[in-house]
Amino acid sequence: MSLAAGGGIFYYVNRPEFGRLPTGSRLEKILASPHYFNDHFECLTPVKVMAEDVEVKENRLSAWWKFLFGDKTGLVPPMPIPTVKTDLKALGDKDCAIWLGHSTIYLQLAGKKILIDPVFSSYASPIFFVNRAFEGSNIYSADDFPAIDILAITHDHWDHLDYPTIISLKSKIKTVLCPLGVGEYFEQWGFDADKVIEEDWDAVIDFGHGLTAHILPSQHFSGRMLTQNPTEWCAFAFVTPKRKIFCSGDGGYSNHFHDIGKKFGGFDLAFMENGQYNRAWHAIHLLPNETAQASEDIQAAKIVPIHAGKFALARHMWNEPYKSLLAESADRNYELLTPRIGELINFDAEQSFELWFDI
Repeated sequence: MSLAAGGGIFYYVNRPEFGRLPTGSRLEKILASPHYFNDHFECLTPVKVMAEDVEVKENRLSAWWKFLFGDKTGLVPPMPIPTVKTDLKALGDKDCAIWLGHSTIYLQLAGKKILIDPVFSSYASPIFFVNRAFEGSNIYSADDFPAIDILAITHDHWDHLDYPTIISLKSKIKTVLCPLGVGEYFEQWGFDADKVIEEDWDAVIDFGHGLTAHILPSQHFSGRMLTQNPTEWCAFAFVTPKRKIFCSGDGGYSNHFHDIGKKFGGFDLAFMENGQYNRAWHAIHLLPNETAQASEDIQAAKIVPIHAGKFALARHMWNEPYKSLLAESADRNYELLTPRIGELINFDAEQSFELWFDI
């Protein structure tokens, strides 16, 4: 390798969007976590990202090859994604929720504005031509948002923690809420340390006005480059005297969903991962039947599927997660909601949503 090429690679991987590993007092806090072992975090029950299953016949190299160069027929919608652009600044302080595509969620609870895993870039990737947003799905930008009381980040993967989006929102963000280690990115990106609340699983944060946020376990992994699991990943629950809202983040199926349901006595609404799955990595992403079962495990009254409808990260058809979950949800103990990107979910009214993905 030439000196110039080596220098170019060094410069590329040291760009700020790649972040840096935790150090100092943050690392000391990580080392004290019961979920951190030697040099990495682990799930409650350790799992492998890629299954060692001869029937799957998949490994990381072949998965990446298919992702980059495989046939993409059907992975991308044949026409622009149907959307509704709600005026976020005109909502006042009423409790409501809006799915903004992939895993991005906007919540208003107890007078607080909450934004989860925002990605408004055209590409959710460190490489500009990889993981392009579906046509029509990227309808929101930082300018569309009021001041954000809580920016909640479930983990550090590129399709959940997007550097350009975070920088564009920076002046509007009052507090960052994240699991252990993720705060290092925000300090590197110029956020004041006292604006970052960074805690381990099962931590409870009181935001006043009756709103508490709960950082909860999920079965996933982390890392923005080659180092695996340097930071923690999580699910969230947001609870007020009137409502309980769950966000699964990314993660495979395990008994932690049942434990969460028992702990909280159910949820009024849950945003549940359903998309970008594969039998080879189903330990760290939910298959549609697992999404349905997990939704019953947490005792959700209503669910909204997330982690689909904007990016093609897996080899399934773009709308397969929705159609499969629709079939799996028949006769379940929850109501499946299918809002379009940007469509208001009103907590105080009965609503019906179109099957927008049937195109």
